[in-house]
Amino acid sequence: MSFGGFLRLVPLLALSCALLFAGCGYRFAGTAGNRLTTGQSIWVAFIANETISPTAQTVIRRALYEECHAMRGLAPADRETAADLRVRGNLVSYTLKAVSYSAADQVKEYRLTISVDLELHQKGGAVPLWKGTVQASQDFPASTDLALQHNAEEAALKAASRTLADRFLVTVEQAY
Repeated sequence: MSFGGFLRLVPLLALSCALLFAGCGYRFAGTAGNRLTTGQSIWVAFIANETISPTAQTVIRRALYEECHAMRGLAPADRETAADLRVRGNLVSYTLKAVSYSAADQVKEYRLTISVDLELHQKGGAVPLWKGTVQASQDFPASTDLALQHNAEEAALKAASRTLADRFLVTVEQAY
């Protein structure tokens, strides 16, 4: 095939790809209709806690505020009634599981997993814009020193909460 013949096939190939993608229902996520807009205000209600962790709901709430601001430019509202967007949640699972062991059969590493049911409401709307469960986990080292173990678990909770908040934002914007 000559170079001129190749150049004639390029538009035909591009047209074929366009028709193929249009025919299978392909579309881009994060359209203007489901995108969180910079400058909107957000209120994150206190997260209900069905677990044994006394602090997880506070750490998750803080992470939601911080990630909404850092990733999407959403400002925290000073009260719920003034917010453009409202988030409600329920911490349904907080689990610690050993994931690795030493040769002496001692735990070397734990995995902290959190699962939260979340809802996003728009100002004045009773029906949620988005509703679902978001889960995140973080591994952390085990220690025989209880203070170090507690600090490592708290750091893992903060990291998992940031991941959970980021997943929430991405999931909301990709919802169809």
